[in-house]
Amino acid sequence: MAYSDFTLDRVVKTFGLTISSKVDLYSSVPELKCSDFLAETIRYSLPFALGSNTEKSRSEMIISPILLELIRQLNFQASLFSGIDFSVDAERGLNGTCDFLISRLPEFLMLKAPVIIIVEANKENINAGLGQCIAEMVYFARA
Repeated sequence: MAYSDFTLDRVVKTFGLTISSKVDLYSSVPELKCSDFLAETIRYSLPFALGSNTEKSRSEMIISPILLELIRQLNFQASLFSGIDFSVDAERGLNGTCDFLISRLPEFLMLKAPVIIIVEANKENINAGLGQCIAEMVYFARA
């Protein structure tokens, strides 16, 4: 079993989770202003990313530049990992490759906790990907 095998129903049952539909969870967090470089990069690459209509192109041309901008705004006191193995508990199905991981430590050679896991909606359907997203987050939420 891997992260991608989890449905929302399965992850709730497997890990005894409760779903909350709280609105405005991050409303008190101030917005960050993006750099002119990021704005221009997104403006230029967006038509290509949407035109090819693949997860990989959206990931490379939209998500990666945004995450790199975040690392820059954190004064490089965090690190970004893409497409690496994140197998933390294979017996419980918590194994596989994550789209993006951000570590709060500036170590670029090895992933170290604490981490933020960035997951993308599967097939442009956020509900279909919720099980995978939650499975990728559950290990660290309980640690």
